[in-house]
Amino acid sequence: MMDEQARQGASSRSAVTRSSDLRRSDAGPGRWAALGGSAVVLVVASLLADGIAFWAKQACRAGAWNFGVGQYQAHCYTDIYPLYFDEGLSSGKVPYLGHHVEYPVIIGAVMQGAAWAVRSITNPYSRGLQFFDVTVAVLALFLIAGVVATAYCAGPSMRWTALLVAFSPALILSAFINWDLIAMGLMMMALAAWAARRPILAGVLLGLAVATKFYPIVVLWPLFLLCLRAGRMRTFWVTAASAAAAWLVVNLPVAIVAPHGWETFYLYSSKRGADWGSIYFYFQHMQWPGIGTSSVPELNLISGGAFAVACGAIGLLALAAPRRPRLAQLIFLTTAAFLLSNKVWSPQYVVWLVPLVVLARPKIVGYLIWQVAEIGYFYAIWAYLITVFEGEHFPGALSSGLYFTAVLARFGTVLLLSGLVAWEALRPGRDVVRSAGADDPGGGVLADAPDAVVLRGGLRRLPARAQPAQ
Repeated sequence: MMDEQARQGASSRSAVTRSSDLRRSDAGPGRWAALGGSAVVLVVASLLADGIAFWAKQACRAGAWNFGVGQYQAHCYTDIYPLYFDEGLSSGKVPYLGHHVEYPVIIGAVMQGAAWAVRSITNPYSRGLQFFDVTVAVLALFLIAGVVATAYCAGPSMRWTALLVAFSPALILSAFINWDLIAMGLMMMALAAWAARRPILAGVLLGLAVATKFYPIVVLWPLFLLCLRAGRMRTFWVTAASAAAAWLVVNLPVAIVAPHGWETFYLYSSKRGADWGSIYFYFQHMQWPGIGTSSVPELNLISGGAFAVACGAIGLLALAAPRRPRLAQLIFLTTAAFLLSNKVWSPQYVVWLVPLVVLARPKIVGYLIWQVAEIGYFYAIWAYLITVFEGEHFPGALSSGLYFTAVLARFGTVLLLSGLVAWEALRPGRDVVRSAGADDPGGGVLADAPDAVVLRGGLRRLPARAQPAQ
């Protein structure tokens, strides 16, 4: 009798404990995770990252920009300072009208705004320095926006993972090389608007992102695929139309007033050969038969064809996976495919990938391995440029063999991450986001939506079922 009472008491205590654990689980993320994902902490972390990135440029701000390979030896190179002079801004020329700029119109507008802000400074070198500082202030704001937007897309229990964006060593090193942070911030805000089920705002922000750097256009392919599978095509078309409208609003006036200046970016991209960091640059250096000796038009076909094949494979994954992949997984895969197949892979392009890696696969080991490869490439490219300009025996120079090892390491780690993300899309039980109970925190209208179209021995439309309100 006593044993039975004891067993009943133990069972009652166990039930209370399980109930308490359940309440704690339902209450949301732990205290530290919640603190790390708070807006205040994320903004402070972003400001700290901005400060470190700015400090890393101090050798150049002290004059290394103006002395040959000194900027490469100090690892502080940026496009922003020399382009102030090369694009005619220092002499008062207006982008597209007075000088043909090799960037889309939002960057041209930021260039002009920063040039206008420093126009009263008489010394041209001091003016160029202040042009850089003003531009950095703008970029810093977009890093904050990108980090906060990443946290929103990650969902309440995973918002702390946005700290991996703010404190990404590779992102900090590359933050102020070019204007890429503007495009990243706009794209991540577009994804946050999509997650909040505001398709028009998402489209407008996406259109502005494409008008800054062209790469965010890849977002439309994953959106199309997942909306097709979930039967949410009306929402997709609203977003795509809003993106097109926003892009036209900022591009058409420039295209009409200065058509030759406006088209420079698009013509430059098509005429550009294999450049630093790309796998084709390696093939070209090694003189591989065919691909390593191809002309620019041939290289365009090879690069475009490789990206098209990768997009086709992503389409199969999106429609044939046992469970609909998360939006962030497919956007990462599409962006990675764009970089892996691209003719150019500049060091600052890591800015594009960091928030997408964090959302697609928030696992620290893979993230750190990739970060090491990106950091290695960051230092390798500047050392190799010393070799190009001054020879292999100049202080700080790096042999071509070591440089291309860094190129292949970066290529390999991004390829590895892509394989892991695709594997987890096929095995959602291995996806840390879904194993925690969430379907797709950044999916917006896609979250918890039943399948409408799948690929099962052919494209099949499934019977209509009750769907949650959009």
